[in-house]
Amino acid sequence: MAERSESASAQAGVNGVEGRDPEDISRFVEHFAAQLVEAGMPRMPSRVFAALLASDAGALTSAELGEQLQISPAAVSGAVRYLAQVHMVSREREPGSRRERYRVHGDQWYEALTNREAVLKRWEDALRDGVDSLGADTPAGRRLAETLAFFEYLEGELASLMERWRAHRERVFGRG
Repeated sequence: MAERSESASAQAGVNGVEGRDPEDISRFVEHFAAQLVEAGMPRMPSRVFAALLASDAGALTSAELGEQLQISPAAVSGAVRYLAQVHMVSREREPGSRRERYRVHGDQWYEALTNREAVLKRWEDALRDGVDSLGADTPAGRRLAETLAFFEYLEGELASLMERWRAHRERVFGRG
């Protein structure tokens, strides 16, 4: 039994979660990743993101992620590429090493949502063109116009929502 706890402790240290049961961490990672997949995020990026989120440092190397999640370096690379594109993780070099660490930041949700504004703008432009092309007085044109109005409303509310979040975060966690 002591041998198992030493192994578990060593594994936890490698994965940046000193003093916690790796099985508990794994259960959380897989459960949270499943929730992200259910919401439409690809499976491997979901698992990598959850593992980074669950690590005390908020950062792990490719090798650490591969070992913890039992996935290949190629799977880690693809997942990190996706997560970086959607601004949920960043890459950084380990001091004195060529190895990269992948980091999740405390404001990853803010960054991910904020960067959706560009997507919303493109959707709005496409919908506006659709209303013009199909005719605002047609059933399809009215449906597109309502969808456009929703995205315009959402975009306007998002800025206000993010300001309220920053103020709330400052009050609760002491950082802005």
